[in-house]
Amino acid sequence: MTSQRPVALVTGASRGIGRGIAVGLARAGMNVAVVYRGNETAAGETKTLVEAAGAACLLVAADVAAAGDRDRLIESVRAEWQRCDLLVNNAGVAPLERKDLLEATEASFDRVLGVNLKGPYFLTQAVARWMIDQQKEHAGRRFRIVNIGSLSAYTSSPGRGEYCISKAGVGMMTALYADRLAEFGIGVFEVRPGIIATDMTSVVKEKYDRLIADGLTPIGRWGTPDDVAQAVVAIAEGRLDFSTGEVINVDGGFHMRRL
Repeated sequence: MTSQRPVALVTGASRGIGRGIAVGLARAGMNVAVVYRGNETAAGETKTLVEAAGAACLLVAADVAAAGDRDRLIESVRAEWQRCDLLVNNAGVAPLERKDLLEATEASFDRVLGVNLKGPYFLTQAVARWMIDQQKEHAGRRFRIVNIGSLSAYTSSPGRGEYCISKAGVGMMTALYADRLAEFGIGVFEVRPGIIATDMTSVVKEKYDRLIADGLTPIGRWGTPDDVAQAVVAIAEGRLDFSTGEVINVDGGFHMRRL
């Protein structure tokens, strides 16, 4: 059935930042495809929240690092709604074990780069082609792509080098697709979160509690998934449509260099 509401496809949306984005977009009037890899229970909780916000929700289990899963994901959304107006590349993983740069393994590098960079790179390619095709039939629709990056794109962490490299790559990927898709009116953005309270950061909570208390960020608190969601919603609602390739820092001001 063709959706009369715009449709957002959000990867890694079962919990954390992805869940916050999915719910925020639902509240903003979009139906949401919630993509998750393994935690079906958590994905179901996100679906309940999306539907409570008044939107339709499609759950799709997929590993964005796998080409076959990417194809199946797109076909699932196409079969359900026949449209995709917004792609949010949020899925990401940290190294299973933090290791010094001199001890890091190729297996960890391949895993992290596969999910955090290769997967979004080729999912964007496929969805962008579909968006261009949609434009031919629906000239009045606007299409947008948002990549969720990280302050690790420019902050050295030698204990998780593969993660930093993957997020630096997301920054260039954003610029490349913004350049290539501008002729079609498809805006491409990076939202770059800072220290956000999620399952991923819970293991370093005490460390960052101390750093924030000591003035690490001008805005002296942890960020929340809703902080990130609000930036994505602003893009989805067209408030930045004369911009593309922009990096929107949602980091409490961490990106500023201060003396």
